[in-house]
Amino acid sequence: MPGQRADAALGAVLQHLDSAGYDFTTPNPATVRRWLSRPPPARPDLRDILGWGFPFRRGDLPEALFEALREAGALVESDRGQRARIRAARVDGRLFLHSACAGAGPDAVFVGPDSYRFAALIGREIGAAPVRRALDVGTGAGVGAVVTGARVPGARIFASDVNAAALRLASANAAHAGVSATFRLSPGLDDAPSDLDLIVANPPYVAGDSGRAYKDGGGELGEGLALDWARTALARLAPGGRMILYTGAPIRAGGRDVVRDGLEALVSAVGASLAYSELDPDIFASELGRAPYADVERIAAIGAVIRKPE
Repeated sequence: MPGQRADAALGAVLQHLDSAGYDFTTPNPATVRRWLSRPPPARPDLRDILGWGFPFRRGDLPEALFEALREAGALVESDRGQRARIRAARVDGRLFLHSACAGAGPDAVFVGPDSYRFAALIGREIGAAPVRRALDVGTGAGVGAVVTGARVPGARIFASDVNAAALRLASANAAHAGVSATFRLSPGLDDAPSDLDLIVANPPYVAGDSGRAYKDGGGELGEGLALDWARTALARLAPGGRMILYTGAPIRAGGRDVVRDGLEALVSAVGASLAYSELDPDIFASELGRAPYADVERIAAIGAVIRKPE
């Protein structure tokens, strides 16, 4: 239910949760499904309802919070009562609304383990170099934009995504965090601002064509968006500007890292520099049984910092 009243209601939901001291760390989807397979709690609390996504009755929530969720279009009837169409997680000390796990559609947007690693990577790598203009490409729930904006006060922050529903949540999340950002409905960086000092990105990286924007990474093994965005970023960055990239890297049989190989070729061609590290050696192992990954040993979470020449 888009509209100014509904968008204001999202902000009210975040304010209610913050005032109540709400805190929740979102695990991976398999862990969420396992927890939801348990019998629902007799009297669910805020974490049960807006963290895990259990069904609830109207009286289980404070009336003002229930009304804010209703006004935001974030409630749906289920056979066990109401369910929230959104969840809330705390990342880097700030609350982020994102999609409910059950029944998520192609325009869903999630906070999860990748979000926490991405936020930590930005925090480690952003450093003290001045940032006037920064872009979070494929912003999703807005984690990159908010974490960046909080660390470079005074910078102009841009954020883009191909998913209008994601931008709606990201805008509410940024406003609640006190981060001013310009949000644009746009794929990739083709029409991104130029002369950027910093680009941060956490692109989808799973192989295949599921039709879900938050999942499909393109290319042979899901590496397509990461390499395309890095290539375009080198054209959009100001001299000396940086890209902080978090993604999943398929490691082929024999230990060949597809993303590292691609990034090294890109930076070599233009004289840029690359700092590259594995953040987690084995993620999304459940994907490896699918045909595209027949010769892939594992998928690693990686962090890369690309610096354009001065």
